[in-house]
Amino acid sequence: MTDTQTKTTGKHAGTPTEEPPLEASVRTRGKHARLVPDAAVPGTGIAAPEPMNHRQVLEALSGLLLGLFVAMLSSTVVSNALPRIVADLHGSESGYTWVVVATLLTMTASTPLWGKLSDLFSKKLLVQSALVIFSVGSLAAAVAPNMGSLIAARAVQGLGVGGLTALVQVVIATIVSPRERGRYSGYIGAVFALATVSGPLIGGVIVDSSLGWRGCFFVGLPVAVAAFVVLQKTLHVPTVKREVTIDFLGAALIAGGVSVLLIWVSLAGNNFAWGSFTTAWMIALGVLMLAAAVVTEMRAVEPIIPLRLFRDRTTSLATFASVMIGVAMFGSTVYLSQYFQIAHGMTPTHAGLMTIAMVGGLLVSSIASGRIITRTGRWKRFLVGGIILVVIGLGLLSTIGASTSLVRVGVFMAVLGLGLGATMQNLVLAVQNNTAQKDMGAASSVVAFFRSMGGSIGVSALGAVLSHQVASGVATGLARIGVQPSASGGSSTTIPDLATLPAPVRAVFQTAFGDATGRVFLIAAPCAAIALVAILFIREVPLRTTIEREDELAQPRESVPAR
Repeated sequence: MTDTQTKTTGKHAGTPTEEPPLEASVRTRGKHARLVPDAAVPGTGIAAPEPMNHRQVLEALSGLLLGLFVAMLSSTVVSNALPRIVADLHGSESGYTWVVVATLLTMTASTPLWGKLSDLFSKKLLVQSALVIFSVGSLAAAVAPNMGSLIAARAVQGLGVGGLTALVQVVIATIVSPRERGRYSGYIGAVFALATVSGPLIGGVIVDSSLGWRGCFFVGLPVAVAAFVVLQKTLHVPTVKREVTIDFLGAALIAGGVSVLLIWVSLAGNNFAWGSFTTAWMIALGVLMLAAAVVTEMRAVEPIIPLRLFRDRTTSLATFASVMIGVAMFGSTVYLSQYFQIAHGMTPTHAGLMTIAMVGGLLVSSIASGRIITRTGRWKRFLVGGIILVVIGLGLLSTIGASTSLVRVGVFMAVLGLGLGATMQNLVLAVQNNTAQKDMGAASSVVAFFRSMGGSIGVSALGAVLSHQVASGVATGLARIGVQPSASGGSSTTIPDLATLPAPVRAVFQTAFGDATGRVFLIAAPCAAIALVAILFIREVPLRTTIEREDELAQPRESVPAR
């Protein structure tokens, strides 16, 4: 072996020189390094490690997928508990929204930082750190005495979730070529679907049991511990060691600017008028911080979001489409549980069962499209077909109300799920296919970042619309039956306990929530239509069969061991 090679022994040895299967080469220019499989090193006389087979890839991803599962579970397990949580902690519709937005906001703000750190430091250590942060937030949420404490704990949870959701895509891109990545994206979709299906069901059962809603925050902790242990044993990916400069100023400006604007969208119309002085200064501050972030990123040695990525047409269009999909998907579907529990009077468990329709569609389309893409190398048709189904599904759901048949609602949700399953993961795949390996973490997290930002905007904005529509509908309905809001057991802006309301008043609340939910989907549908236009302009590039691009493979390298 040459002095540029590091010999490693152990259970991962797979060549005569006992170098681990995940070992990679690094070619260096100044402070920058790139990862390359040793098999691509020509003329060195070095025995290259065998490519990872399917079993080895699944072993490497097992702990990561378990971590992704617990991240998704944290959102879905609490969805059916939210009406009970808000009622128990005496919250409002705005509080309901912020329990969701707090997690989305910190997840969104931290995603680019996680992605950039994965280009610089140990991916295993980062994932395990994200699991620890998530667990701390879960414990704090489980013992929260009031809405403020719960929202703060959910924000801490979001920091961990941001790392887990961003890093799974990065690791896959590190060890699997784009052509083979489709099948593993299908596994991500399957994990997402499993967490989405089991979460509401588990949450509903827990809420209806003696554990109460607090048990929903404890349930993910054993899974997080298991993920930590499995990651330690199975995840061995290359780490680039080089001088690094973390753009903390850029990260702070991005997080601050996004947070200010999201807080404004969430509170405007309820806490202050849209045309007020408060609106003016919040918009000005948010825009100023984001403008400063752009200037900072242009000058930074290691920018959190490398602006050069947006010179690529596919990356720019996919990023824009991700924002619109985030608005449409998160902004509308997060309120479905509330719709079933209030408009239809379901228990949390029954509301969880209703999610099977949408997640079943997502599961089928995610796995099927991933396998077909791996076999054929063609991906755009699935993006276009998927987003068309999303538009149709949202349009159909915009017609629902308190009296809509549950079978009909389930069919509409299945259509939406089929579209989402073929769209979300494949947008990331399209971007990764055009991205250099040294920027893979940043590029993957950029798509996730903007999708999460769209989701945060959607939840905040559509939550404000829902709150306004419900308040208006309840006030009108109560006036029609001659009941004052104070005499109904609550106000038009609070989420009531339906079991304590007289039948006529209960019917008013059910009708108001049912009609308002349909209006939310009506607003979300045009956002998905805009995403369709952006996707139509994405140019399909054949999926490469190497982990790195051809221009990277042509440069000299030196190797470092996997960890």
